[in-house]
Amino acid sequence: MTKTLHHRACHLCEAICGLTIETEIQADGVTQIRSIKGDAQDSFSRGHICPKAVALQDIQNDPDRLRQPMRRIGEQWQAIGWNEAFALVAERLAAIQELHGKNAVAVYQGNPSVHNYGLMTHSNYFLGQLKTRNRFSATSVDQLPHHLTSYLMYGHGLLLPIPDIDHTAFMLILGGNPLASNGSIMTVPDVEKRLKALKARGGKLVVVDPRRSETAAMADQHVFVRPGNDAALLLGLLNTLFDEGLTRTSHLPVNGLDEVRRAIAPFRAEVMGERCGVPADTIRQLARDFAAAESAVCYGRMGVSTQAFGSLCHWLIQLINLVTGNLDQPGGALCTTPAVDLVATTAGGHFNAWQSRVSGLPEYGGELPVAALAEEMLTPGEGQVRALITVAGNPVLSTPNGRQLEQALEGLEFMLSIDLYINETTRHADLILPSTAPLEHDHYDTTFNLFAVRNVTRFNEAVLAKPEGSLHDWEIFVGLAQAFAARTGNTLKPTMAPEQMIDLGLRYGPYGEQSAHKLNLAALREQPHGIDLGPLVPNLAGRLKTPSAQVEAAPAQLVADLQRFALPPQSQRGELILIGRRHVRSNNSWMHNYHRLVKGKPRHQLLMHPEDMAGRGLADGQRVRVRSRVGMVEVEVAASDDMMPGVVSLPHGWGHARPGVRMDIASAQPGASANDLTDERQLDALSGNAALNGVPVQVEAA
Repeated sequence: MTKTLHHRACHLCEAICGLTIETEIQADGVTQIRSIKGDAQDSFSRGHICPKAVALQDIQNDPDRLRQPMRRIGEQWQAIGWNEAFALVAERLAAIQELHGKNAVAVYQGNPSVHNYGLMTHSNYFLGQLKTRNRFSATSVDQLPHHLTSYLMYGHGLLLPIPDIDHTAFMLILGGNPLASNGSIMTVPDVEKRLKALKARGGKLVVVDPRRSETAAMADQHVFVRPGNDAALLLGLLNTLFDEGLTRTSHLPVNGLDEVRRAIAPFRAEVMGERCGVPADTIRQLARDFAAAESAVCYGRMGVSTQAFGSLCHWLIQLINLVTGNLDQPGGALCTTPAVDLVATTAGGHFNAWQSRVSGLPEYGGELPVAALAEEMLTPGEGQVRALITVAGNPVLSTPNGRQLEQALEGLEFMLSIDLYINETTRHADLILPSTAPLEHDHYDTTFNLFAVRNVTRFNEAVLAKPEGSLHDWEIFVGLAQAFAARTGNTLKPTMAPEQMIDLGLRYGPYGEQSAHKLNLAALREQPHGIDLGPLVPNLAGRLKTPSAQVEAAPAQLVADLQRFALPPQSQRGELILIGRRHVRSNNSWMHNYHRLVKGKPRHQLLMHPEDMAGRGLADGQRVRVRSRVGMVEVEVAASDDMMPGVVSLPHGWGHARPGVRMDIASAQPGASANDLTDERQLDALSGNAALNGVPVQVEAA
């Protein structure tokens, strides 16, 4: 028996933690994983590991994971060969488009699409041939306001300033829980030690959240805020900075700050405090503390992204960093200088170039908001969606009003899923094409290096051999592209393997052939623990992509959205407000099929403040009905002093016990899907991003 140590990073979440994986070749020649540990020599994660990385072996060995193409015949699934599958897809999609038009085929790409570089490099090799405007992704149930704000202010949707967490003296977090997420639009392994180091050097951590989250519990100050009203707090902060002369002149070229000051003048701390539930004195003190710190950074994540004023929130966050002199400064918010620079090599984006057919929602970067997907299938007429392709996604559990989407999927003429499982969404597919598992293919993090709190790079070699008869994700897209081109008479451009693309990106990147580093793929492969390329440094002035080559502080769309915010919010008697929550063991719904990630204390319950429970005659552990405009779920309620009164919390991704799902461990778990309650009509009207937080609900005994 031969034992081997492998070094690579986990790419199941944004932390990209380095791992040491020990494998053993057994007497029968089969390679088995013996252990997965944190890599103490990793240049970035420094030995940190979370439960998701350990569960990689559960993915590898999961008997429910598909290992060959499967075709649905009635309610039964049958194996099918790759070439036959490719030909079937080409024939069905081409026929539907010939009869009903290009837009009759829709595409949904899930969150794991940015965790697998083969999907990043090659999905459009096939999907681009469809020429459909009905493209959707998990972006619009997650971080679309981030991208839109950066596009409008800096000229590129990926030019995202990242908190310089290792050097800041004051960190203000809104709607983020990095202890559970390991960052999220802030690639930061071992975040707990980094936050403790911030406090140890005399810095201050403040968390604003309707729940006392894991991160809030370790903060110096936790501030409750009414869900969906973070923009009021941020407006009060920004107004105080202007009113009290607490601003600093930025070194960046800036256009429009006077317009900003005039536009936000009515939104003073006293008025905003009543709206968001934070006393005006607290708002003003936060502004003073932030401005007085030697360095400071304001950071917002899911809680502010997925609400009705998500884009407004992210604009105000950028402005707070800008006017205090903390944008593009050490200890503030800085942009990375990644080894493979997508900002330098891709277009900045476009917004509202077209709209969805039914509700007129705006596109961003060629994608429409996924809240419109179900209605595009259900509403008859020219352009109705009749076929769907899902890529590494489970929108039935992860997009608003999942039951409506389920109904829409049942009426499709054809559905293809590129996925590892028969889950709540893919059970409706006519064909499922599974790729190799994470440890069976190599990987390079083009996306999460772009969001890292240090400039880092590493190439992850495959740990296990590619099984006979299987295909990598990029090979699946090449096969589909070739079959579709042959069926439609299209001419395909030549392509190359993802690793060759990464080699070119490294060679022509900021550390490549024209630099002292001379970085290329061969050199990177010689560094299995990765390479630390140094701390983040000021670089935004030279990377701006706006037509004016300035920071646009007052984009017309964002300034105009203040009028929508100024309208008085509506509420109903006796209602509660629903928010989501995250757990370190639960990043995506498919992770619930792994014993290592579902064991331990239950995490599916509805959290509710004891006062709200007493007022409704509810007891801890009781089953309750939760109702919203779109649906009802039954779930166990748990009393929690960590909840703001009037607010309840239900986690994402549960609710697996549905007919046809072939994920045995997940299906045995209790819980309900929060997205059976979220409302496809409740959106950030500017971007179209789903407002998954701040949903009005009623709770009663089941």
